[in-house]
Amino acid sequence: MDELLSLVPRMAQEGVRRLLVISGESHWAQQQAQAFRDDAQADVLWVGPEVQAEPYCAPAKLVTLLGREFQHAIFDARQGFDVSAFAALAGTLRAGSWLLLLVPEWARWPHQPDTDSLRWSDSPEAIATPRFVHHFCKVLRESPEALLWRQGDAFPDVNLPSRPRWLRASGEPDAEQAAILNALADHPAGVTAITAERGRGKSALAGMHIRSLKGRAIVTAPTRASADVIAAFAGERFHFMAPDALLASTETADWLVVDEAAAIPAPLLEQLASRFPHLLLATTVQGYEGTGRGFLLKFCAHFPALQQFTLNTPVRWAQGCPLEAVVNDLLIFADDSFSVSPSGPLSFRAIEQAQWLSEPKLPTAMYQLLSGAHYRTSPLDLRRMMDAPGQHFLAAESPNGLAGALWLVDEGGLCAELSQAVWAGFRRPRGNLVAQSLAAHGGSPLAATLKGRRISRVAVHPLRQREGIGSALIARACESATGCDYLSVSFGYTKELWHFWQRCGFTLVRIGTQRESSSGCYAAMALFPLTGAGRVLTQHEHLRLCREWRWLSGWVDEKLSLPQAPLTMLNDEAWWDLAGFAFAHRPLLATLGNLHLLVAQSPLPMVALRRRLAGEGEAELCAALGLHGRKALLARLRDEVALAMAGLDCQRTERLRMQLKQVQFF
Repeated sequence: MDELLSLVPRMAQEGVRRLLVISGESHWAQQQAQAFRDDAQADVLWVGPEVQAEPYCAPAKLVTLLGREFQHAIFDARQGFDVSAFAALAGTLRAGSWLLLLVPEWARWPHQPDTDSLRWSDSPEAIATPRFVHHFCKVLRESPEALLWRQGDAFPDVNLPSRPRWLRASGEPDAEQAAILNALADHPAGVTAITAERGRGKSALAGMHIRSLKGRAIVTAPTRASADVIAAFAGERFHFMAPDALLASTETADWLVVDEAAAIPAPLLEQLASRFPHLLLATTVQGYEGTGRGFLLKFCAHFPALQQFTLNTPVRWAQGCPLEAVVNDLLIFADDSFSVSPSGPLSFRAIEQAQWLSEPKLPTAMYQLLSGAHYRTSPLDLRRMMDAPGQHFLAAESPNGLAGALWLVDEGGLCAELSQAVWAGFRRPRGNLVAQSLAAHGGSPLAATLKGRRISRVAVHPLRQREGIGSALIARACESATGCDYLSVSFGYTKELWHFWQRCGFTLVRIGTQRESSSGCYAAMALFPLTGAGRVLTQHEHLRLCREWRWLSGWVDEKLSLPQAPLTMLNDEAWWDLAGFAFAHRPLLATLGNLHLLVAQSPLPMVALRRRLAGEGEAELCAALGLHGRKALLARLRDEVALAMAGLDCQRTERLRMQLKQVQFF
């Protein structure tokens, strides 16, 4: 460890950070990391699942440290490798730092379950991740300045090549920043985007711009802490408001500056953009939050007069920093998938996860294309693509590159008892996004027993769009989904997106009732039936949506063109639906139509239910009825429904209540 620490002054002069991977038995690896901590003449941040002496941070909490800097750090990946936290940690280390990464014994690692997989694999237990481990080992072998120390081996050679002396940033704008500041000073009203890799000084540039303004600027960002660098450079001119608070206010300013803009829902940004004469968007091109390339394609395309700038030169470390290079290669942050046009005729082929080992260039290109097209892609998606079970991929290849990519995920196939428990709200097993939603929010308790294949992502190269490539990929997915009852898709509802899925033959079966924070849109789900059972489910759920829409449209601020369905009576299905609300955990809005039928037939006052169905807010209703919070109101609503059902048919109500007990305790 003395050899490592002796290199620190030279590394600081050269402006570089480096990685040491320690692989061995858990106790041995802990000893080596602790020895480094004891010998270092500085605080060494420890990041891992088990609490250590300060300074310490759990991987999930690392986002709270963004904007701070540390001299050295230790990342414990012996039980599970949270690669997003690892990348974030690398971004907090200043020039002259060592990052020690603790991993399992080298030979055991590919076969050892990774606890981090519980976050992304949709498996009930942790799974081994051999393809990611193979990828990591390959990156390490090809990184000349990353060190590997395996238990039983000699300490690695630290005779690393010298580099030119690095000029540390002075706090004044460098040449790139100065050129952009001059352009911003003369920029007429409109939208400006600044993109950069991490550590390039985009937040500092935004702060410098605010400091030089004659007018007023407001800063917004996903969190107040993420705007600390802007605040440091803007000084007393800094004024921050959270995005939702700003939207709800009447605040005005000459400039709105948005840091990490790709992490804010696009519809919210569009609303803010319409209120300010100048909009400055700063976002990271590559990183653990997602990719700014997709942000430019998806969001900034709404502004044809957009002025775009890119910062290329690092200011917090030197160009070619070895640690940055390892992280970029490990998480495939290279964003060059759109630099070449994939011209020429196309061929379609299935891509298997095994090709990460045998033919890694193709799945790598697919991941890059998907990342560029969907700016919320994160390293979790990379881990899922490599090792999660039930993943399927299709590629549209041209002679000189990938033109399109489709990612599908197997869902459903639950046993009848579990599907009914999902319908009643008693169980929520991992994964099965659409399959579970069909049961939990639809009218088919056995919906999750059918087997579906969900379209997770579809992407087409920007230079090959409007050629029907996406539709062709989906058509081939339908042909190849043997053993599945349906293809499904869940998407943020817009008219344009729905028209695309409609053209592909999909039928709308569900619309959410709250706008999603990630997209600002209502979640919609659509099905393409492949079997007789799939067709029955699709027709049933579509008819239910059409029937419910007469009431649901009052709760959803979105226009849908749905055919009118005839009103039904309180039939067997409706009674079972009402019982699911009264005696289980079915949501009110999933039972909305049948609740309206119930109040129309019941002579009971049902004050809470009638007022809630009329659209009265929860807070107002609680105040009027003397109830303490949403839980108390929901309990009152369920009680009123149970009494109304009993008033119409006591024996039937009791029988259904007992049946639901069996569903709960199957």
